[in-house]
Amino acid sequence: MRRVLLMLATITLMLPPTVLLAQSPSPEVKHTAKADETAKASGDGSVMKDSWITTKTKLALTTDVSSTEERAAAEDIARNISGVAYVSNALQIVPDDQRQAIDAKDDGIATAIRERLVKDSQLKDYDIKVRSDNSVVTLRGKVSDPKAKSHASDVVRGVPGVRAVRNELGLKG
Repeated sequence: MRRVLLMLATITLMLPPTVLLAQSPSPEVKHTAKADETAKASGDGSVMKDSWITTKTKLALTTDVSSTEERAAAEDIARNISGVAYVSNALQIVPDDQRQAIDAKDDGIATAIRERLVKDSQLKDYDIKVRSDNSVVTLRGKVSDPKAKSHASDVVRGVPGVRAVRNELGLKG
């Protein structure tokens, strides 16, 4: 199940909203205020929101990825979803014999981070969701200001075993 979630989260991040943040946006999407409100024209001329494209991709990808071939197949599936403009495949392949150890390590990392966030005076009142996949930590939720968002990343980086932090915290209001 964890592999499916990792794969779905990764594919979700490969859809246009992430691309728009990582690269300069094309003129047709510069006016977009929120990723969930971004609309794309599908092949039949109808307009489709990125959230629907994400849902369609998640439904299409319901298997585990444990090999290079499966990784390539997942990328092909995502590419062939109507409305997908670009796919950046960042899936990590974890062999089955290593999965249990990595899952245990990720559980320990997530627990340590949650404990630190609850004890931190700046962050204890926020409902920050923590997820660790192969030591890459994702933070989700809402904080009051950019300073708190940055501080959350700093707290997470201080946890032993964390390889990278993906701070997806939004701002309240």
